[in-house]
Amino acid sequence: MEHQWIVVHTAQGEPEETQVRSFLNAHGIPTSTRGEALRKTHGLTLDGLGQVEILVSPENAFDARALLAAAEQGDLRISDDEGRLPDSN
Repeated sequence: MEHQWIVVHTAQGEPEETQVRSFLNAHGIPTSTRGEALRKTHGLTLDGLGQVEILVSPENAFDARALLAAAEQGDLRISDDEGRLPDSN
C-alpha cells in the first residue's frame, strides 16, 4: 500500500516553503511537497500559482501542526543561554 501524506501547511512561494520544511525537519519531521510547477520554472507566486503544499506522514501530522501553531503564536523561543559559545576564560 502506498504511503499517504497529509497536508500540514500551504506555503506561498519557495522562501516560505524552505523555511517551513527546514523548521519541521529540524524537529525530526520528514517532509515532502506537492505544488505548482510554475513557481520553479517562472518564479510566479500570484493568485495561488506559486502555492506549494507541505506534506508529512500521518504519524507526524499532529506534531507538525502543533509545532507550526506554536511558531505562529510566538510560543517557541530560544533561551538566553542557547546558541552562545562557552566562555574562553
